Amino acid sequence: MGFSARQVWGPVAWGVSLLASALLVQACATLPPSNPDDLCAIFSDQDSWRGAAQQAEQRWDVGVPVMMAIIHQESRFRSQARPGWRRFLGIVPVGRLSSAYGYGQVKTATWADYTAARRRPAARRDRFEDAVDFVGWYSDVLHRSARVPKSDPFHLYLAYHEGPGGFARRSFDAKPWLLGVAHKVQLRAERYERQFQGCGGQAS
Repeated sequence: MGFSARQVWGPVAWGVSLLASALLVQACATLPPSNPDDLCAIFSDQDSWRGAAQQAEQRWDVGVPVMMAIIHQESRFRSQARPGWRRFLGIVPVGRLSSAYGYGQVKTATWADYTAARRRPAARRDRFEDAVDFVGWYSDVLHRSARVPKSDPFHLYLAYHEGPGGFARRSFDAKPWLLGVAHKVQLRAERYERQFQGCGGQAS
């Protein structure tokens, strides 16, 4: 039984169209900073980010270096970062590991809580200005609900990752790898703080 040209090329054209759309979306995404290890270089690459981060600091009383260290850990400043795939039999992808997305790797339900609380329905996880405000807002939530000091990047990251309930239960005690990651966030926040002092930042 033969196939018509439409039967053969129709699916091909559809696939090409999907690929082109994906490439277009990727091209429109904000490129990550060229030197994510240097906070001054980050703000030099993305001049609007400094103002957005400082506004979030003023609003939520969370230091710019702390928020930026959390975002670095979550996405390496990639606007469309997503977790990996669940795989059937270790091969066939059947869905993402979670709904986390964007600069702060925020899950869909948590983002809905944020947009409702802030009355910002148009806020997006892949827009830095919104993401850094979320990190400040969520840090404030964690401070009020779990008594996590806003100036303590180690425990703040543990609470950010585990949520207030998990943090209260000390779920991180069973995750040595997470304790290691939180330590990395603390060191990066301290490094960012020193760098920020050298390029006009204020001590938090």
